[in-house]
Amino acid sequence: MTETTSSTSVLLRLMRYARGYRKRIWLASLCSVLNKLFDVMPEILIGMAIDVVVRQDQSFLADFGILEPFNQMLFLGALTIAVWAFESLFQFFLQILWRNLSQSLQHDLRLDAYGHVQNLDMAWFEDSSTGGLVAILNDDVNQLERFLDGGANALIQVATSVIAVGAVFFYVSPQIALMAFTPVPVILLGAFWFQRKAQPLYANVREKVGSLSTRLANNIAGIATIKSFTREQHELEKLEMESSAYVVANRGAIRISSAFIPIIRMAILVGFVATLIYGGKLTLDGQLNAGAYSVLVFLTQRLLWPLTRLAETVDLFERAMASTRRILNLIEVPIRTHSGSRELLVENVQGELRFEDVNFSYPNGAEVLRDINISIAPGETVAVVGQTGSGKSTLMKLLLRFYSPASGCIKLDGTELTELKIPDLRRAFGLVSQDVFLFHGTVAENIAYGRPGADQADIEAAAKAAEAHEFILQLPQAYNTIVGERGQKLSGGQRQRVSIARAVLKDPPVLILDEATSAVDNETEAAIQRSMQVITRGRTTLVVAHRLSTIVAANRIYVLDQGRVVEVGSHKELLADDGLYAGLWKVQAGEGAWSGH
Repeated sequence: MTETTSSTSVLLRLMRYARGYRKRIWLASLCSVLNKLFDVMPEILIGMAIDVVVRQDQSFLADFGILEPFNQMLFLGALTIAVWAFESLFQFFLQILWRNLSQSLQHDLRLDAYGHVQNLDMAWFEDSSTGGLVAILNDDVNQLERFLDGGANALIQVATSVIAVGAVFFYVSPQIALMAFTPVPVILLGAFWFQRKAQPLYANVREKVGSLSTRLANNIAGIATIKSFTREQHELEKLEMESSAYVVANRGAIRISSAFIPIIRMAILVGFVATLIYGGKLTLDGQLNAGAYSVLVFLTQRLLWPLTRLAETVDLFERAMASTRRILNLIEVPIRTHSGSRELLVENVQGELRFEDVNFSYPNGAEVLRDINISIAPGETVAVVGQTGSGKSTLMKLLLRFYSPASGCIKLDGTELTELKIPDLRRAFGLVSQDVFLFHGTVAENIAYGRPGADQADIEAAAKAAEAHEFILQLPQAYNTIVGERGQKLSGGQRQRVSIARAVLKDPPVLILDEATSAVDNETEAAIQRSMQVITRGRTTLVVAHRLSTIVAANRIYVLDQGRVVEVGSHKELLADDGLYAGLWKVQAGEGAWSGH
C-alpha cells in the first residue's frame, strides 16, 4: 500500500478495521443527524411566527385548527422550547458518543499498532527509525482522534443540512430552491478539488513529522556524544533543516486550504443574493407570503454559511486520512518469523541445543553463517569466539528466533525451534547482552522485569548472585533508586550487573551471555566472572566472548571465522593446535582467567 492511496480507500480500510464499533458509529451519526434537524427548525418557527403576525387567522397554523393568533403564538413558543430542548439533548449525546468513540478507537489503534510492532522481525527494526515509529504511534493516532472528535460530526451535519433544507426549499418554492442551490455543486466540486490537491501534500507533511521525530529522538539519545564532540551547533542546524522542511510542507497544504475558503464564500454570496432578491420579488408580487419568504432567507444562511467550514473540515479529514494511512500500513506490515504451535513448559526444558547445517544471510544479501554445526549437552558451558563480524552474535539472534535460518535447523531438546511457540521458547532463555537496556524505573523493577511479582527477598538474592547487592545498597534509595532512561544514572558495570541479576531472577534453563564483559573495567569483569561461577551452575550456558579469559574453563569452544566453524575444542586443546584461537589468545595474553565451575 503506497502513500498515494486515495483518502476514500483509506477511509474504507479504517471502517473495516473499526467494524466492532459500527453500532456506536451509527448511533453517533444518528444523533448528529437529529441534532442538525432540530437545529434548523428555529428558522422555520421564526417564519411561522411572522406568518401568524402578518396573516393572523389565515396563517399556516390556522389550517391545523388553532384559529386564535395568540394561541398560535403560545403553541409556537411551546414548540420552540421543545425544539431547543431536543437540539441540546442530541448535542450532548453526539459529543459524548463521538468523543468516547475517538478515545476508544485511538486507544485500540495505538495498542494494535504497538502490539503488531512488537511481533515484527528484528530485520524490520534495523531498517526503521525510532522517531518515525513514535510519530505514527503518537502524533498520527492523535490526528485521527482530532478528526473523530469534531470533523466526522461536521461532515454528517453538512450533508444533513443540504438534504433537510433542500426539502423545505423545494416544498415552499422550487424556483428559489434552484437559485439557492446553485452554489452547492460549485462548493462540492471545490471540496473534491481540494481533497485531490491536499492528499499528497498531507502525506508529505506526515513524512516530515516522522523525520523530525527521528532527528529529535536520535539527538536526545546521543546527547553525550554531541556534547563530547562539541557538535551542538551542527545538530541545531540539522534540526533547523528538518523543522524548516516540515514548515514548508505544511505551508503548501495551508495555501491550498486557504484558497478554498474564498471560493466557497463567493459561491455562497451568489446563492444568498439570489434568494434575497428573487424571493423578495415573489413576495412583493403576492406569489409568496412573508412568512415563507422569511423561512427561505433564514434557511439560505443556515444552508450555505456552514459550508464555509467545509474547507476546514475537509482539511482535518485529509490530515486524519494521511495519518490513518500510515497507521494501517504499519499494522499491515507482514510478520515473517511465525510462531510454532507446540507448547513448551520451561520446567521441563533440559537445555540440549543443536545447530544442524545452519546457514543464514541478512535481508541485504550478506551471508553471515555457513554450515554451522554446534552441539551443547544439558548443563554444559559452551563458548563461541571469533573476530568481529565472524557471526557470533547472529547465533544468539537465531536461538531467540529474532531471525530464522535460511536453511538447516536449530533444536532444543530434540525439537526444532520453528515448531515451538515463540513466547514459550524465549521464556526458556535468559539473555545478558553487551548492550544493556534498563527501563526508566527502580533498580528492583528492572531486576524483576523477567519475573513480575517477584518478592524483595528473591530480588535481593538475584542481586547477590550477580554481585550487585552491595553497590545497590549504596545508591540513594537502594533498590528503590530510579535508574533513569536506559539506566543512565548507573555506570556501565553497574548496569551490566543489574542485567545479570535480571537473568538470574528469571532462572532460565538456558543462559546466553553475549559479550557480557566486553565493555567493563577489570574490577567489574572480575566481579562478573565470580558471579558467572554461581549463575551457570545447573544450566546450559552459551557464551559469546571477546575476552578469551572469560571462557577458558568452558567445556567446549567453537571458533568462527567468516561465518564458518574452523576450530572446536577445549581451551588447552585449541592452544595446542596453534590455530586461529591460539593467535587470538596471544594477542590478549596477560588477561586473567575465569575459573569456571
